[in-house]
Amino acid sequence: MTDDGATAAMRYKEIIALSRGSAENLREWELQRAETLEAEIEAAKAAIEVAADREKRAAERATRWWKMALHNIQGLPWLDPGDEPRPVMTARPAYLERYLEEVKPSYQELVQAVLGLGWRAKRAASKRGEQPPPA
Repeated sequence: MTDDGATAAMRYKEIIALSRGSAENLREWELQRAETLEAEIEAAKAAIEVAADREKRAAERATRWWKMALHNIQGLPWLDPGDEPRPVMTARPAYLERYLEEVKPSYQELVQAVLGLGWRAKRAASKRGEQPPPA
């Protein structure tokens, strides 16, 4: 019976040692996982800050283009500019630069159209003997 008691006691000590080892391994894994999650959270916060800054710069750029367009059509009272541009929630952030690059040619097209209208308006006014609209 002593052999069985000694064997049982040794088995008990072995099980306790394994459970302590498992607990320590689990604790180490949890600490490493917590560090990993904290690093991921910090990276996500940084990405949000970058995206917010990028959104702010894009909005400022769009507003600047809008104001320049309004300035160009201010002499055309018959042209309703509509509402100010607002963010499009379905736009893809990856295409932001492409969207912004599309604005410049459109703006230049608007300027050329307004300049063309100005020339025609001045010419038509002079034919009618009226004062041409101010440039």
